[in-house]
Amino acid sequence: MAKIFCVANQKGGVGKTTTTVNLAAGLAKVGQRVLVVDLDPQGNATMGSGIDKRALPLTVYDVLLESATLAEAKQRSEKAGYDVLGANRELAGAEVELVELDRREQRLKTALAASAQDYDFILIDCPPSLSMLTLNGLCSAHGVVVPMQCEYFALEGLTDLVNTIKQIHANLNPDLQIIGLLRVMFDPRITLQQQVSEQLKAHFGEKVFDTVIPRNVRLAEAPSYGLPGVVFDGGSKGAHAFIDFAKEMVKRVGAMR
Repeated sequence: MAKIFCVANQKGGVGKTTTTVNLAAGLAKVGQRVLVVDLDPQGNATMGSGIDKRALPLTVYDVLLESATLAEAKQRSEKAGYDVLGANRELAGAEVELVELDRREQRLKTALAASAQDYDFILIDCPPSLSMLTLNGLCSAHGVVVPMQCEYFALEGLTDLVNTIKQIHANLNPDLQIIGLLRVMFDPRITLQQQVSEQLKAHFGEKVFDTVIPRNVRLAEAPSYGLPGVVFDGGSKGAHAFIDFAKEMVKRVGAMR
């Protein structure tokens, strides 16, 4: 059965989508069967996987409203080597429509359960707000991967996220836990980043992943070509870091089972 992880952080611009698509591509490269679920109406994870969000016949919106199954709505990203349940602007309307429906925070969980045996990993790219969409993601997941920059404001946002996860764990999803914190866009030349990194390790211990994702131009360029950085330039520092991260994830999940 698939291990389901949300890539979440209430702070915007921390590299959630970059982390999701590159971890997915890295896991595919090390032989894992992967599904990416794009829960952000901007559809960046869809486009970053080489799928045109404007041309999608069915999206995660249809799956949440139960007018299509995951098997019907998913697309294959041939170049990246994983499946995608895509999103586009339609998804913004799901916020309003879900409020009226029964089991509104459990709909994604139900949909994923039907296909869980087809994958080793399901990665959910969450929007930066705590919305009904994010709630669906967190209620579906076994754990949360938190990408974060080593900056002061990132620590502030992390406290809010930890509290949110505790509440959902207590009330809606007893399986939910923080799997790990991933340090992204890291520049070792900046003293403050090194200090925040040390603080994270001191406070969260083993919850901080060993892998560090460096600030890397090739990772930033890749989405404009509709590819994860791991596929766009496999020789770049960023690509090597994400493949190391994928291996670390496989190892960590093995220890969880």
